[in-house]
Amino acid sequence: MEVFKYIRPIFAVLLIAGLALGCTPKSPTDTVSETMVSEVPVDADPLEPEVAASPDVEGDLTTTEQAVMNARFGLLFDLEAHDTKEVERYFNYFNHKARKTMVRWLERSQPYLPYVRRVFTQYGLPQDLVLLPFVESGYNVRAYSWAGAGGMWQFMKGTGRHYGLTADWWIDERRDPYKATDAAARHLRDLHDRFGDWYLALAAYNAGTGKISRALKLSGSDDFFELTEKNRKLSRRVRLKTETKHYVPKFIAISKIFQNLDTLGFKPVSWDMEVEIVRVKVPGGSDLLALAKSGGMTWDEFHKYNPAYRRQVSPPHMDTTAYLPVAKADTMMAYLADPGSRPYAGYTRHRVRSGDSWWRISRRYHVPVSVLKKVNNTRSNNLRPGQYVMVPGNAASRTVTAASSKSSRSSSKTRAIAAKRGNYVVRSGDTLWSISQKFGTTVNTLKRSNGLRSSRLKIGQKIYIPNNSGVATKQAVKDAEKVKTQLVRYKVRRGDNLTSIARKFGVKINDLRQWNALNSKGTIYAGQRLKVYVQ
Repeated sequence: MEVFKYIRPIFAVLLIAGLALGCTPKSPTDTVSETMVSEVPVDADPLEPEVAASPDVEGDLTTTEQAVMNARFGLLFDLEAHDTKEVERYFNYFNHKARKTMVRWLERSQPYLPYVRRVFTQYGLPQDLVLLPFVESGYNVRAYSWAGAGGMWQFMKGTGRHYGLTADWWIDERRDPYKATDAAARHLRDLHDRFGDWYLALAAYNAGTGKISRALKLSGSDDFFELTEKNRKLSRRVRLKTETKHYVPKFIAISKIFQNLDTLGFKPVSWDMEVEIVRVKVPGGSDLLALAKSGGMTWDEFHKYNPAYRRQVSPPHMDTTAYLPVAKADTMMAYLADPGSRPYAGYTRHRVRSGDSWWRISRRYHVPVSVLKKVNNTRSNNLRPGQYVMVPGNAASRTVTAASSKSSRSSSKTRAIAAKRGNYVVRSGDTLWSISQKFGTTVNTLKRSNGLRSSRLKIGQKIYIPNNSGVATKQAVKDAEKVKTQLVRYKVRRGDNLTSIARKFGVKINDLRQWNALNSKGTIYAGQRLKVYVQ
């Protein structure tokens, strides 16, 4: 924006004035006892090391850094700055020891900052608050914390649900940067309405409304910094955790750095890197992988635009919102307009019987084995009697499919169309079964799509592979099977059990046992760290 070009000259004047008044550096302390939200990188599965678990500061601040610390001004930023020892420690830390981390966060924030600022302006919130995701997640839209908070705004499931964010086995809208930003704006507005002070609102965002309300009442305080001074006099049950005490100072320190990036030697953020997207309504049960293919995108490319989806099929029980790149939106919306894009709308719970196999269930319900395994979040070939398998596609849709198949098999028109748009050439040794397995479809689907009465194929014959844009390749198979997982190390709390943890992350209890080498009883204890692999 135009206004940012005026920051540098104004700061220069104030810097000279500050130096003339003889600003003297303060003495930094050695460590900061604070636990940073564990960050799940966008392009990697393992968690990064905790960024600020107990950061050591590196010497005194330079003269320039001290001048920035002491400066009390800001364009487009309107929260009053408080100079405390904790602020200076974090200011020092992110300028020196964690400088690379700060650079990575700044780069990662650029596609989202303009949108966050627009939303917060619409809600009349202070512009400083666009920096809150730095404190929460380092602007990582896919982040999960050890406590189960998700997304760049780090909503807990309950709070997210209160503000309209669905988080279940199919989708986690806390990782939707657009919906979650709107929810965060409303949540912050409500917290400020409750406490009448932005610093208390920020503390409540971290610790919860009840925690801050009780601490204020029992300490007789009405100010965050007064509350932290009296904190040690409170009982352990009411006392603020170190993380909450340092939450606001960390936010202030990052704000000071952000307002003076050029002066402090950081590369200024670009406000022109916002990705242009088109929002589209995705009906329940849509094939998201096929949607991605219709726009010439791999699953990874599509998922970067839509990190909320946890499966390659949209939730059968609800409509969702997808974000498409402008250049590819037309063809992708045309695909969604085709009823064939929703072969998995609705779902049936199938009880496994003796002799059942994935192949037999696939044949019965006309759903590819690859889709069945994907929907049930398993790679195992084993099934046991009594086990339940979720089968996408309701009975009504299967009836329609079966009825239409009778007419399509005898339709010469279907065969003529299929021959023209055929995107796979039959090779020696190919069968309809091998082709269906290669491209994640069924024999019946191939027959219906190509107007075939029998399963006989000829070498050189062209076969149309439905829901696949362009030429069918092995890459399509890899994309269909590849769903990235992320490792979260969850800290067990009092009252937790495997069932509640499995529900929180949308995983299976048996998987939790296997990942953590637990016995059949699944005994866990408070403070234990469990491995959880989430998608």
